[in-house]
Amino acid sequence: LNIGLELLRTPTILFVDEPTSGLSSRDSVNIMDLLKELALNGKMIFVVIHQPSSDIYKMFDTMLILDVGGYPVYYGNPEQALVYFKTIVNMVNKDQGACIECGNVNSEQIFNILESRVVNEYGRLTERRKVPASKWHEYYLNQIKIPKINERTDKLKSVQQIPRRLKQVHIFGLRDMNTKLKNYQYLLITFLEAPVLAFFLAFLIKYYTKIDFQPVYIFSKNVNIPVYFFMAIIVALFMGLTLSAEELIKDRRILKRESFLNLSRLSYLLSKLSILVLISAIQTACFVLIANTILEINNMYWTTWLALFSLSVFANVLGLIISSAFNSAVTVYILIPILIIPQLILSGVIINFDNFNYRFTSDKHIPLVGDMMVSRWAYEALAVDQFVNNDYQKLFYETEREINQGTYKRSYYIPELENQLGNVFNNITDSTDKRVVESVDRSLRILRYELGRELKKVGFNEYPEYARLNRNYFDSATYESGKLFLLNLKQFYTDKTNKALDKKNAILSDWSDRPNGQEELGELREANFNERMQEFVEGKLSTTRIEVLDDRLVRKMYPIYSKPDTNKLFSINSKFYMPEKSIFGYVFPTYWVNIVIIWLITMASCFILYLDLLKKVVDAIGSFRENRMYRKKEKEEGEI
Repeated sequence: LNIGLELLRTPTILFVDEPTSGLSSRDSVNIMDLLKELALNGKMIFVVIHQPSSDIYKMFDTMLILDVGGYPVYYGNPEQALVYFKTIVNMVNKDQGACIECGNVNSEQIFNILESRVVNEYGRLTERRKVPASKWHEYYLNQIKIPKINERTDKLKSVQQIPRRLKQVHIFGLRDMNTKLKNYQYLLITFLEAPVLAFFLAFLIKYYTKIDFQPVYIFSKNVNIPVYFFMAIIVALFMGLTLSAEELIKDRRILKRESFLNLSRLSYLLSKLSILVLISAIQTACFVLIANTILEINNMYWTTWLALFSLSVFANVLGLIISSAFNSAVTVYILIPILIIPQLILSGVIINFDNFNYRFTSDKHIPLVGDMMVSRWAYEALAVDQFVNNDYQKLFYETEREINQGTYKRSYYIPELENQLGNVFNNITDSTDKRVVESVDRSLRILRYELGRELKKVGFNEYPEYARLNRNYFDSATYESGKLFLLNLKQFYTDKTNKALDKKNAILSDWSDRPNGQEELGELREANFNERMQEFVEGKLSTTRIEVLDDRLVRKMYPIYSKPDTNKLFSINSKFYMPEKSIFGYVFPTYWVNIVIIWLITMASCFILYLDLLKKVVDAIGSFRENRMYRKKEKEEGEI
């Protein structure tokens, strides 16, 4: 088989080590006939062989014999070798190289002559040779004339033409696909895994509400919908990792055999990824179709599939990275839980980002460790999409957003600004207490920033004394004018809230005017709006409504109704469950921003895979440990 694999590439020179080992005499002759035919066709073949039969022995054109210690002791025609050694030791039949009657050559006799032992005075053979290897080598130097070879400097012509990279992708892909199609157990497990997990998960968390003591399934009352999205994300990551974790390990031998061809690593990886991506697309599609149908999640098949598929592709790349870096499949499968668990814990679902260890969390934005988890981006995308874009909530979302914004401004934001203004007025004359001075200066910075933003909306002429919000010019007139402006600002947001309420009431009135409109609206709500998801995205469990951070007021309540800060270059991780993200001053839906971020992380992972960075790190650590152990051993031996 090994010879056959090597002949596929039609080599010009072939090195063969013990080609007849373990074969029957007839098979040995067949193999040597094949090699002889290749030699007659212009190939150069080197064969290492021991104790060949006479038929095999006579097939060779030239023979080189090495004695103990690597000494060359013969080079030339194989059939003349026995005559050469017999002549040196002056044997009786020194002119006979082969049997006179049958023509067979006893190659074993050569070794008998080389290793003939000295007989002691008792007639027994000793361990000492009559002619040592070094002496045979002297005979070789004196008697064997090595023919002069003219050196060739031109390169050997390659019989095989290396295909272009795109063709290599095609060939690698076909080979991998054929291997998978012939593995029926692999196919069965791969394509049954997603439907089974989807059915088990959806059936288990399909929570029924009791009405008149009878279990009835109502989507809006299912408390497990957030759990479903979270577990679907983990399932997608798990399927993607297990699908690719062993891919490069099992190909390692064949890649080593093909290394002489200098094939494109990029083509190989693209072929692997293409097939894995195709399988992941099918797996996630089956999962979403079954699970979403059982749980009656309407109009989210496409968005759920895209999010899970994106995660699965990332997991495919991650699996290939660890498969490339480690040599054992056992090691890789041990690593899979280690890779999955951080995605569970750092997603922001199990543990709220605000409740992380203070060394990792941040009051201003989502922690960096959270942003590094693709599960965080996927879950936020699905949660926001389900709440904002379901058929019921789409009717009221914008009006409820205005109502919520106005309520926040009137109940929390403006009262906090009034507190900051009062702090300045009451303490600005106190210059003895350092903490008081710092507090006043901070309040002034907060007022300048926040009131400046509000004045852009209502006009700077509403508060002419805005320019006097500093320690040198602040006076009672600035304070009184500020109080009046905040009062007017509260009325401004009250009017906006009332307008939004009128719009919402108009929508409700329009539905009420339809025949059975209220019943239809109620059914629409029950079929699309989920109350538990509302609790998650509105952050109702959080007790903090507003907080002062970096001389600014940061909204902590109802993130799903927040608006991104377009003044920032990037506003993609400021709050969890924000409906939109700001990039370069432009506002985009959270779902699509998060999907793009997942693919950007995947592309970065592809770069790590292509450069084999993890393998280089692992090899460097292994080399460091080996060198350290070697130096330790040297030191111990030196002390001894």
